[in-house]
Amino acid sequence: MSHPETLRDLFVDQLKDLYWAETQSVQIWPKIAAAATDPDLREALDEHVGKTHRHVERLKTVFDEIGVPAEAETCQAMRGLMAEAQDAITGYDDPTVRDAALITAVQRMEHYEMAGYGTVRTYADVLGYDKVVDILQETLDEEGAADHKLTDIAVGGFFSKGLNQVAAS
Repeated sequence: MSHPETLRDLFVDQLKDLYWAETQSVQIWPKIAAAATDPDLREALDEHVGKTHRHVERLKTVFDEIGVPAEAETCQAMRGLMAEAQDAITGYDDPTVRDAALITAVQRMEHYEMAGYGTVRTYADVLGYDKVVDILQETLDEEGAADHKLTDIAVGGFFSKGLNQVAAS
């Protein structure tokens, strides 16, 4: 693989990476949601499935705005994070521990996406793609909100109900 030569090339390359990550996430999110047992967690994960579909559509809009075909480029980092999510789905018998592992896996995925969206939003700004900046910021805001909601569920939910005491015994 050749390296991008210009900031615009790097911007497009990073968009392709995010596009792959989002299109693949659409496939794993329903499995993650189905594996959750905490009702608040399941609801938050189900809600994010729909948002992920919108993220894919927004990326298509971004590609259209910059005059580049919407193409995915395999993202090895997200592939690894999705493998960890799959392990969280199947690797725990205790439902509360599985829910905690799901939150861990999903937050890692969200943080990767937040880093990616923040970067491409900045590139779009430098490149003068004002409309694209707004589109990418909308997705970045949603990713951040999903991350905060998962933290709230963990800290205010089953972690506060004694999971830590059970885990320590």
